[in-house]
Amino acid sequence: MIEVKNVTKSFEDKTVLHDVSATFHTGKTNLIIGQSGSGKTVLIKSLVGLLQPEKGEILFDGRNLLTMDASQVKDLRKEIGMLFQGSALFDSETVLGNVMFPLQMFTDKPYDEQLERALFCIERVNLKGAEKKYPSEISGGMQKRVAIARAIALNPKYLFCDEPNSGLDPRTSIVIDELLSDITHEYNITTVINTHDMNSVLGIGENIIFINKGHREWVGDMSQIYTTSNEALNDFVFATRLFQKVREYVVANEKPRP
Repeated sequence: MIEVKNVTKSFEDKTVLHDVSATFHTGKTNLIIGQSGSGKTVLIKSLVGLLQPEKGEILFDGRNLLTMDASQVKDLRKEIGMLFQGSALFDSETVLGNVMFPLQMFTDKPYDEQLERALFCIERVNLKGAEKKYPSEISGGMQKRVAIARAIALNPKYLFCDEPNSGLDPRTSIVIDELLSDITHEYNITTVINTHDMNSVLGIGENIIFINKGHREWVGDMSQIYTTSNEALNDFVFATRLFQKVREYVVANEKPRP
């Protein structure tokens, strides 16, 4: 479990997070949602230690990230998996090489054990047989699955995902959502997903934190989001859902170019 208590983060004279508190539960898909500029990206960067808030606590199962020394932060990061928005694969490495990377960097295991773990993770994301392919030879959805395999290679306790469905078509997005949800429950991971994809929110949102203008406006799950009386959340859900429906219609009816 990750607990955020009264976190405030500013840049010069602008406060981006205002006394934010939230709980991210173990074994659940925890989603952070909000409009662009709402502060959700600053929040997730604070959670992984890329930004240092001026005030508050960020507790990883009781351990406060903001008071750790460099050695303690290094140890904590070994428990964290990260799925980046653009997958961030190494173009010069194969699928296997990409998944092997964290094992080679952060463990002292013999090569045979590293290889066994990497192959297991590749098979877990349904990419068996693609080990020797390079990122340029596979689709965007497959690249995301490679990135997920790499993120879980060290068997993390905490998994952070930044816009995991960015650039993917709706059908592939569902595959990625279901994979993240399955892995979260199977390995009892605390998974935190930063997203603006309402399909993800309604499909796998077990614990949803809505950030609005730097404030935590609402907390609930996917069954509660349509019955909320929070006006800012209603405006966000309606506008985002309408945009996605229009986009899906355009993609479905787009004629191929001659």
